[in-house]
Amino acid sequence: WLKTGRSAPPPPPHSARARSALSSQRPRPMVLIPKKERKQILEHLFKEGVMCVKKDPRACRHNELEDIPNLHVMMVLRSLCSRAYVTEKFNWQWYYYFLTNEGIDYLREVLHLPAQVFPSTLTKQRPTRPALAGADTAGGGDGKGWGKGKGKGYGKDE
Repeated sequence: WLKTGRSAPPPPPHSARARSALSSQRPRPMVLIPKKERKQILEHLFKEGVMCVKKDPRACRHNELEDIPNLHVMMVLRSLCSRAYVTEKFNWQWYYYFLTNEGIDYLREVLHLPAQVFPSTLTKQRPTRPALAGADTAGGGDGKGWGKGKGKGYGKDE
């Protein structure tokens, strides 16, 4: 068949080449995700602003959402990534997803949230104590530190 110019004969049905040709033609099966689980995933993503997913579709549970299979989380976030609502980074067998501004608007619309609510990655962390509260009392102690002079009576006539 090489010298005659005819096309190559089809591969035998049990060969790896035939199986890969069939699998590329056949569409992948869809993953059906219940609305309740999809809503939980979207709520968690909006609350945190970021999400990490292990690249393990066979994992029984997701690492952050224990009652949802990892495959469902992977598929929901892949769908959001294809619509540019999240950006994806892949490193060491983990996917890291970050919400975009369009994704925040989309999730507000889907989850029926007001415009005043933001993900925790966009909210500024407040310090537990005011920054200047202890400035007045810092030098009053008898500490052994280097600040505020070298000790009692330093530079004074006693």
